[in-house]
Amino acid sequence: MSKILALVDGSIYADSVCGIAGWAALRTGLTVEVVHVLGRRMSSSFDLSGGLEPGQRSALLEEYTRLDEQHGKLAQQKGRALLTAAKTTLDGIGVAKVETTLRRGDLLEALADLEADAQIVVIGKRGEAADFARLHLGSNLERVVRSAKVPVLVAARAFTPFDHFLIAYDGGKSASRAVDYVAASPLLKGLRCTILSVGAETPENRSRLEAPASLLRNAGLDVDAQLSNGEPEEVISAKVEAENIGLLVMGAYGHSRIRSLIIGSTTTEMVRRCKIPVLMFR
Repeated sequence: MSKILALVDGSIYADSVCGIAGWAALRTGLTVEVVHVLGRRMSSSFDLSGGLEPGQRSALLEEYTRLDEQHGKLAQQKGRALLTAAKTTLDGIGVAKVETTLRRGDLLEALADLEADAQIVVIGKRGEAADFARLHLGSNLERVVRSAKVPVLVAARAFTPFDHFLIAYDGGKSASRAVDYVAASPLLKGLRCTILSVGAETPENRSRLEAPASLLRNAGLDVDAQLSNGEPEEVISAKVEAENIGLLVMGAYGHSRIRSLIIGSTTTEMVRRCKIPVLMFR
């Protein structure tokens, strides 16, 4: 059965991940599978090769093994508690079917196993290990976006239902996939759409923008096609703020100015500026 894969941890983004995953499930009729991945056991990196007496090494190893087992049990209890809380939230939203999965190991290995029948992966902008004071993005965000074979929906700090979304379009493959998905999926049907290309107002740029806009209109969406000159991160973030846009849809990779935003130094600034969810396509 097709599903939405929601990745949660102990960060403050867990509620937002559940909120937007639940919103997406209600709009698409998909099941939500909430996943928490436990890190690898501590003992795998413990080094006792230093200048210790055999008896000291043995005692330390026994103590470390005991502490590692306790840590593992606590991590499992925490993981189960996070999954229970997530399911309660999704049940309260009205999601008809919610599954929970607790995995141990690497996040990307778990993602590869679980995303075969997923249509969307949802992850928070920052994880529990991120430096919130410096607004660092979560270390797993880029790894998931680079690895996932389906669209990745990045949850902002809080989820608020919205009626207006923005597609950043540059004519590349990733942006075209985003347009095709929006046109075919029920996820964003009935919402206002602005499709924005960053560049000068020229016949060539306007023609390139009108083709995807027509595709979206033919799919029944209310579309406003706009061209705007300037730096992409500034143009897009200003548009998001000025028009009360609730979701940004973008291609995740490429060589052009817009698509290079999502992963890299410019992206970090972009995601910091736009305090809304971002739906990304490779």
